[in-house]
Amino acid sequence: MDKNKAAVDIFDKYAADYHQRFMDVGHYADTLDVFLGQMENSAKVLEVACGPGNIARFLLDRRPDLQILGTDLAPQMLALARDINPEAQFELLDARAVGSLGRSWQGLMSGFCLPYFSREEALQFIDDAAKVLWPGGVLYLSTMEDDYSKSGWRKGSQGDEIYMHFHEADYLVAALVSAGFEVLTLKRQPYPPVGEASAIDLILVAQLI
Repeated sequence: MDKNKAAVDIFDKYAADYHQRFMDVGHYADTLDVFLGQMENSAKVLEVACGPGNIARFLLDRRPDLQILGTDLAPQMLALARDINPEAQFELLDARAVGSLGRSWQGLMSGFCLPYFSREEALQFIDDAAKVLWPGGVLYLSTMEDDYSKSGWRKGSQGDEIYMHFHEADYLVAALVSAGFEVLTLKRQPYPPVGEASAIDLILVAQLI
């Protein structure tokens, strides 16, 4: 089974459910605000794997001046994102092709895209991010942290299987530093935010120096 196609098919199929479940990103407000704090007026921000536009909505509610381009591989996610964020732009794009747009950005937002990247793809994405960000540009990464060897197929509540990659802070931070970034924030927090945690979220905010 093609793990990337399976993920896109599932996100397309359950886009509305995902929107209802994850629209509120307030649990990540403090780290999102770190990202926003580095954005100049009318900054150009690229969001990869934007989903239904939940993060874009949070950013624009706080900073309506931002020029956001959101990208995703699931057409139904993009349709929702456009409805929720009429002031932003959205395009179909694989996050692995982040450099193909031929443009540069002050901010690059990647909220929970890495769980669908292998370690090699995640490290390449960090290198590519350094090439498309302006000097002083900021990268936001969030993922689920655990031993990479625990990555594998997981069955969701609807019975569909999706391949989830866990990542480790050590090699992500090393890759960021090697690519010329300074890590501004490294935070771990339980998910869900209340009740018994089923995962540990890792959030990294890094600035290109």
